[in-house]
Order: sequence, then C-alpha cells, then structure tokens
Amino acid sequence: MRLTYIFHSGFVLESDASILVFDYWMDPAGVMPSVLRSDKPLYVFASHFHEDHFSRTILSWKEQHPNTTYILSKDILRRRRAVQSDADVWMGKGATWQDSNIKVIATGSNDSGVSWIIQLEGRTIFHAGDLNNWYARFLYDRENVPPMIISDEFGAIDPLKEEKLFLGELKDIAKFTKSFDIAMFPVDGRIGNGYTLGARQFIDRFKVSLFVPMHFVMSGFESSWRMKDECASAGSDYWCIQRDGESIEC
Repeated sequence: MRLTYIFHSGFVLESDASILVFDYWMDPAGVMPSVLRSDKPLYVFASHFHEDHFSRTILSWKEQHPNTTYILSKDILRRRRAVQSDADVWMGKGATWQDSNIKVIATGSNDSGVSWIIQLEGRTIFHAGDLNNWYARFLYDRENVPPMIISDEFGAIDPLKEEKLFLGELKDIAKFTKSFDIAMFPVDGRIGNGYTLGARQFIDRFKVSLFVPMHFVMSGFESSWRMKDECASAGSDYWCIQRDGESIEC
C-alpha cells in the first residue's frame, strides 16, 4: 500500500485494488489529479462537517472518476453541508458498510462526526477524524485541575470530563479491534502543553504498526515529529512527514 499526505488531515491510501481518500480540505501539492486519472475504484471519506475535514470540492470528482463512492458522516447532512443524494453511504457511530473491496466501521468521536476503521486487503486502517484529547493543556497537574474552566473560544470546559469522553471512545473502538496496521491520528501543537497526550493514550491502548500524525498544519511539520520517540518506545513505526504530497510505502 502507498499512503500519501495531502494536507492537514487529508490522505490518499492506494492499494492493489482500490484508492481511499480521507478528509480532503485542500491540495497544495496537486496530489488529486493523478488519483482521479486512475481506473481503480475510488472511496472518498469525510469524518465530519468542519471545513478543514469536508470540502464540497470532493463532490465534483465523480465527473472525472465515475467509479467513486462517497462515504460521509451523517453530521454533514444534519448540518446541511450536503444533501442526501450527495453521498452513496451516510454513516453514524456504530454503522457498518462493505462491498467487495472494503469494510467500513464508523466509530465515535469526542468532537464532531465519526472516526473510521477500514478493513482493506487483510489490513486494518484507522483515521481518527477529530477524535483526540483536545484539552490536554489543562491536565498537566491532575491533582489541581479545576472542575470547570471558562474559555471565550470553547465555552465552559470540564477537562477531566472531556478526557473521560475521549477515553470512552477509545474503549468503544477497542470492541472492534486491538490493533491497527496504519493509524492516522491528530498531533496538534495548538493544544498547548501536553499536545501529544491523546496520541500517547491511543498507542497505549492499541498496537499500531505505523502511526501517522495529522492535524498539525498550523503548528508545523516538525511539531508532529515529537511523537517519534513515543512510538518507538511502544514498538510502532512513525512517519515523520516533511512536506505536502509526500508518500510512504506501507
């Protein structure tokens, strides 16, 4: 399999028989034109409605690549970012779908929409969407975490409750599998202190052959590399992505 980083949380995963695109937002390196020229079946995923994970641009791809299947989170429909006919498959947490090439399980998120487990040619792939421990900066001193923090940006936050929701989603995912061949997961320096906490908690719970960072565009490529040593300690390979459009053989 060949995995290509598009931008932010966007990836292309190409196998012998099919191509999967996750959470397309924009394409600075021009990855998609060659993808759309392929004659392999194309599966396009969007984990939730946020504009950095879902762009209506994807809906035009079927004109160039008729053998395209759109697999979208139901919250995109609820938020009126798309209409029923735009997707071949609408999925919420707990839903499953499969055809002759892939099996998809929509797992949960403590933010919006879903995360994805995909079984493809004997391998198990995970894309987290916006699943993460987003309030890790408030948890560096757990003995003195205030019960509620008021933030202009996020409203009232209970960081321990938010972490509990995140860990609960990991527990639910573990009902389906305890290991992943490839896992794409946020490592976002904007979180502040402890921004790798969610990723560390993820690899503590799951055996991951290849850990792939995402959602780091605002804090820079090098910020995501901080997980490399953590993954090595857990026995996981780590992709230190260095540029848009970069690929790795999995």
